[in-house]
Amino acid sequence: MRKFDIPNKYESSIISEVKQIRKLASGKEHRKDFTPTELDFGPVRFYTARHFGFCFGVENAIETAYRIIAENPNKKIYLLSEMIHNPTVNQDLQDLGIQFIQDTKGNPYISWEKIKSEDIVIIPAFGATREIEELLKTKGIAIEKYDTTCPFVERVWKRSKSLGEKKYTVVIHGKIDHEETRATFSHAAEHGHALVIQNMEETKLLAEVINSEDPDELFEKHFGAMKNRTPGFKASQHLAKVGVVNQTTMLSTETRAIAEFIKDVLASKYVELETKQYFADTRDTLCYATSDNQASLRELLEIKADFAVVVGGYKSANTTHLVELCEEKLPTYFINGADKIIAKNEILHFNRLTKEEISSQFIPQKEKVNVLISSGASCPDAIVEQVIQRILSFFDNTKDIDIVLKNLKDELMTE
Repeated sequence: MRKFDIPNKYESSIISEVKQIRKLASGKEHRKDFTPTELDFGPVRFYTARHFGFCFGVENAIETAYRIIAENPNKKIYLLSEMIHNPTVNQDLQDLGIQFIQDTKGNPYISWEKIKSEDIVIIPAFGATREIEELLKTKGIAIEKYDTTCPFVERVWKRSKSLGEKKYTVVIHGKIDHEETRATFSHAAEHGHALVIQNMEETKLLAEVINSEDPDELFEKHFGAMKNRTPGFKASQHLAKVGVVNQTTMLSTETRAIAEFIKDVLASKYVELETKQYFADTRDTLCYATSDNQASLRELLEIKADFAVVVGGYKSANTTHLVELCEEKLPTYFINGADKIIAKNEILHFNRLTKEEISSQFIPQKEKVNVLISSGASCPDAIVEQVIQRILSFFDNTKDIDIVLKNLKDELMTE
């Protein structure tokens, strides 16, 4: 896989060594290996997910942004919105002079009138709506040169186009106010009808609509208050033939479950038809990085531990889903940096339900403490290392990191 040129400050010699050891030990099967990694420091043991941290799309976006900055020292450079959902990376870009045009929900920071043809506008990894793309083009801005849209997001767009051209309605599993979902919806709407569904609860309501004798009336009852469908959408016409795609940061297992549920509902209704006449197979549009990170975390959660730490931006959907999975099993602390660990008995962590940071007691008083740790696809490995080092600082007589890494290498290479 391509090696990206990203700033050294985002990298971690420890995490890089761990990932390299695991890759060498797994050989050609390293992408399918989801077993956790044990880092035994004596009084505290960390278990890391097999796959975590920066994904292909994030590294591509960061490399491109820093290259654009370096190549254009005398130009005004804007980002359509946050590059990725990580506060450290976004603040670093702002410190280098990049200005954000809008927030993550599309609310303006800067008036479009201020953007001139000679300026540079970077499209973030989430992509942009067709309306914004056209607006930038009318201003004479060459968006193709400064587009960092994730290739896996673009793959969803291409499949959505293909589905629309074949008269399938595109059902998007995503959060309707998320930048990526807004972009995917916009691109899909160019070629046919689209509908956004956030979860299985809404999918079940959709199933009721499909099976209803008056689907249009029931659709309005369930979804009338939501702006989740294209203009002119009629449930009685446009739910007879569908294909499911997703916001790439959603739970991949939930996307699969939603797709299977809708397929089964349609199969019961159209028993005389072949599946492809009412449902399109879109499993190959799921982002491998999101799937790998979530599969790795499920393996990690099989380990008996005292608590889990998930590191990443609080706005990050993929990180939030990792937190959800952990919370089902054990005490979980969602933090965006090592500075949130105040003391051995106090951590300031984010409550994903109330959307606020809260203080909790932290490390239990016991002879050996086991900690699960993972991070989102937009979190630099350097921050994960800082969290590990911060927790280690509360323990005496811990093993040196070089010894821990050597033990890991010796164990894995001799298996």
